[in-house]
Amino acid sequence: MPTYIYQTIPKKKGQKPKRFEVVQSMKDKPLKKHPETGEPVERVITGGCGVVFHGPSIMSMNVPRGRK
Repeated sequence: MPTYIYQTIPKKKGQKPKRFEVVQSMKDKPLKKHPETGEPVERVITGGCGVVFHGPSIMSMNVPRGRK
């Protein structure tokens, strides 16, 4: 299950939001309140990480050098 990052929505100007993580199913609805304090929260959208392979593929490494 993925881990989502949430942050509290500050009520007063100048107050910093508090971030926390929650492990949820992708089917679960986003939280609207902090599970412990009841403060209103919003989900933080962050950049994911992907894997990019460069060079010859693994499948081509199984072919003897004389044949292609």
